[in-house]
Amino acid sequence: MKMIRSIVIGIAMVSFAGCTNMSSKQQGTLSGAAIGAAAGAGIAAIAGGSGWTGAAIGGVAGGIAGNIYGGH
Repeated sequence: MKMIRSIVIGIAMVSFAGCTNMSSKQQGTLSGAAIGAAAGAGIAAIAGGSGWTGAAIGGVAGGIAGNIYGGH
């Protein structure tokens, strides 16, 4: 369990560090996709559906919304 937590924290740190030289539109797309995927997986898990499907749909929807919002 500690190994999984360390891997997740490491991936999160690398992800945040990779956002330093992005435009606001790129940052909006990336963060929207990440938030959408997490929300989609959570909602699907609560509703009894597939977490992977919820994450995929939420990621796409969040990426599109983040791209639109980040462009303004």
